[in-house]
Amino acid sequence: MRAVRDVRDTRTGRDAKPKDEGVDRPGVWSAYGVLLQYLRKRAGLNQQQLGDAMGYSLEQVASVEQGRRPAKAAFTTAAERALEAGGVLEALQGEVDRAKLPRFFRNFALFEAEAVSRFDYEPLLVPGLLQTEAYARALFAGHCPPLNEEVIDQHTEARLGRQKLLTRVPLAELSFIIGEEALRNPVADRQVMRGQWQHLLDVRALRNVEIQVMPARCGFHSGLNGPFVVLETKEHQHLGYIESQDVGCVVHDPAEVSAFGLRYGKLRSQALNGDESARLIERLVGET
Repeated sequence: MRAVRDVRDTRTGRDAKPKDEGVDRPGVWSAYGVLLQYLRKRAGLNQQQLGDAMGYSLEQVASVEQGRRPAKAAFTTAAERALEAGGVLEALQGEVDRAKLPRFFRNFALFEAEAVSRFDYEPLLVPGLLQTEAYARALFAGHCPPLNEEVIDQHTEARLGRQKLLTRVPLAELSFIIGEEALRNPVADRQVMRGQWQHLLDVRALRNVEIQVMPARCGFHSGLNGPFVVLETKEHQHLGYIESQDVGCVVHDPAEVSAFGLRYGKLRSQALNGDESARLIERLVGET
């Protein structure tokens, strides 16, 4: 669905030509824009008047209406208030945010948002749910082929948004096993890495989060085949997830998911325990 064009030039007052014509944007952004435009016209406002009422520029309102830019939560809150929308825009916000994620991850994100437990093994990078903004941005900035700044911003914002799972009520049981190599690999400068290590120590204090480190010299273990996630949904369905080179796969087969669970249990027994892991991370912080 494409949003109806209704943009006025800030200098002439005439209808402005939409930008990015032909660019493939997530459908939910366009649907949100169509709904916003309908509510605005119902209220008898033009884009400039709505922007003034919300504290946003005409261009920001126009971009959202055209589906060129996703609405952020603060924008939606302001629009709901200015248009007396009755919660219809807020109902779309979760889908708008999810569409900022890389396409290959969106299906799994639906399960993740309502998980009752999530166990994550990541040998090479700090898991996304534990990343700081600076660390996440550094990873997206290094993507090949390169991402433009707008996409980097959207992916970073979406990744940080997923971290609501850490403190969501009811609490989810969360376990992370991180390879020591992931902690020592300087994917960003020392200041960013130090902030990331300190963040791990802070998150570890949450009573529903366990963080363990797999020592670099552990020898053979079942995680050498790559990262994976084991997740339990609110319906108590168990799923697996594997990802590599921008390709993600949700695993539903019970036998395969069971094998993931067995491997994760084995990895837990081979990794440093929580206190030992914290001391290793504290040493990394102290070395900076």
